Parts: sequence; C-alpha cells; structure tokens
Amino acid sequence: MDYKQAGVNIEEGYRAVEKYRDLAAGTANAAVLNGIGSFAGMFSLGEVIRAGAGMEDPVLVSGADGVGTKLELALKLKKYDTVGIDCVAMCVNDLLCHGGRPLFFLDYIACGKLDADVAAEIVKGVAAGCRETGSVLLGGETAEMPGFYEADKYDIAGFAVGIVDRKKIIDGSKIQEGDALVGIASSGPHSNGFSLIRKVLPDLYEDFGGMPLGMALLEPTRLYVKPVLALLEQVEIRGMAHITGGGFYENVPRMFRRPLDAVFGTPPAGKAAGTGKTWTIPPLFARIAWGTAGGAFSGPRAQEAGAELLEKDGALRKLMFNTYNMGIGFVLALAPEDSGRAIDFLDSRGYPAWEIGTVRAAQGNTGAAVFV
Repeated sequence: MDYKQAGVNIEEGYRAVEKYRDLAAGTANAAVLNGIGSFAGMFSLGEVIRAGAGMEDPVLVSGADGVGTKLELALKLKKYDTVGIDCVAMCVNDLLCHGGRPLFFLDYIACGKLDADVAAEIVKGVAAGCRETGSVLLGGETAEMPGFYEADKYDIAGFAVGIVDRKKIIDGSKIQEGDALVGIASSGPHSNGFSLIRKVLPDLYEDFGGMPLGMALLEPTRLYVKPVLALLEQVEIRGMAHITGGGFYENVPRMFRRPLDAVFGTPPAGKAAGTGKTWTIPPLFARIAWGTAGGAFSGPRAQEAGAELLEKDGALRKLMFNTYNMGIGFVLALAPEDSGRAIDFLDSRGYPAWEIGTVRAAQGNTGAAVFV
C-alpha cells in the first residue's frame, strides 16, 4: 500500500498549490519576499516599519477565526468561493475593532479527499477578501486527512496580522455615557448561527425573493475595513464591536472598559435593511425566526409570520439577538455630535448605517446590551 492508496493524493496537492500560486500573487505587494510553495511566507519587516511610518509606537494586532458550519451549505450547493471571503472577514473585522489595518493573512484548509478545483475556489474567495482589505495572502496549509474528515468535507480557518499606532488603539476606554451607537448594515447572518440555521431551514432550494434560500444564506460576510479606517480619519471612534457569535448581547459589551450599558430601541421586522432612515430587521432573519419557532410552512408567508413573531414574542426576539447580527454587522461608539457625520460618510460609500442606540451607566455590576 502507498500513500495514495491510504487516501492522500500528493499529485492533487501539487495541483492545488499551482492554482493557489496565481491567486496569492494577485494580492502581493513589495513586502512579500517569496511565493506560495515555500516552507513559510516572508513579509518584509522594513515594509512593516514603512506601514507604521508616522506612528509613534507601531503595534501588531492579530486574530484567528474560521467559517464554521456555514461550509456545509457551500458544499451542498457546490458554491465554494464565498466562504473564503467569510474567513478573511471574520479575522480582519476583529482586528478593525481595535483600529488595526490588516497587513497579511494565512489560511488553513482541511479535507477528507482533496479536489484541487474545489480548494482553489475556496482560496479564490480568500484572495478576494485580501484584495478588498488591502492585505496580502501570505501563505497557508492544505491538509488532506482521509478517515478523519469525510471524503466530501472541507474546513477552513485562518489568521490575520495588522498594525496600529499605540496611541490610536481603540479599546473602549474613551466611551462615555450619552455616546451614540451607530450600526452598519450586515450582508446577512455572516458566518454565525449556522448550526441552528441548518436545523431549522433544511430546504436550501426554497424560494427566497426569486433565489434559492441557500444562496441568500451564503452571502459572504461584509468587510468593514476600508470604510471604517477612512472614517477614523474624519471622526473620533471611541469603541467598536464586530457582531459575531453571541449576537448583540455578547459582543456589544466587549467594547466597554468599564460598566456601561448599550441601550437599543427594538427595531421593526420584515423589511430590507437599508431601505429607510431607520434600522429594520431584514426578511432573512424573519424567515430564520419562523423556522426557529417551528413554523410549519415556508416561502413568503413564512417571512411574514416570522416578522410578526419577532414583533410580539420577546423570548424568540432575545434568542435571535443573542445568536445573529439581525442586520447590523458592526457597531461604533461615537460622541453624539459625530453620529450624523459618520452615518452620512458610511452611506456615501455604500455602507448603510443608522444611529441605533446610546450608552448609559450600567444598571448592574457589569455592562450589558439592553433593548427597550
């Protein structure tokens, strides 16, 4: 028996690397000293220093994450390119919360049986996410593990490294009572809550506004890096939260350094976010809510029924806000006088935003997200 008979196809691995090479090269800049296929990626320290030019004390900031069970939908629908964007976004949006500008990204793909074409489609998304955020796909690893993963299963994770001036690190210490909370629209559930979604929405081909529901769910995580870094040049942002697993209740309080509450009005449900001057819960989340509640029918009626449930069922609404971003993928804390300017700036760049809440002194021993 040889390695191929044991389930590991070295030749397919070589083919995958060749496909990765051009994708990574499309993200490269002068800081990259070697190409895909080396033992390690090299990024010039001189370029890092130049990236920190004008900074008094450059600080590296890093984060790691994955895509989770959203991958199951991609595999079932045979659409693999968007999950690579998700992986980049989950990492770089976290860096952004502290003011970090991403420099480079590395990925890790694991599978039961390697198909170079599928793996290359995943990496195609990674490269697209890197290009959109001005970062470099520096390298990664593809692991074929027969018998550990099923033959048709893939997983992807990665990490990003960025840079920020120490004096410009955003850590929430400047947030004050009365500050405004500005929410930026998400593109859907992003990469969170899919273990529940897969249970309550089993029919990925259900019609959703003229497209398969599964394709709507695969919409990649929105990348907030460029507009928010540009906004930092216009106004003081005192805190930022990336709304990921745990939704509002877990993520918003993470931006506070002392006991403060984030107080939000309860948004109406059932309309597309971005269609008005106030935040509304997009229809996709109403559809998920209906499935979560055990609703028996599907289609447009299910969306309407889910919207009604979100309006009147407080327990369901709390569960949803504790699991999903509900149409808001990123939250900023700013002085109230800067809120309107920030919203106009983001809107002008294609990122719908609204003032969705305010900061008050904590009513308990620790800070919390509160809906009134």
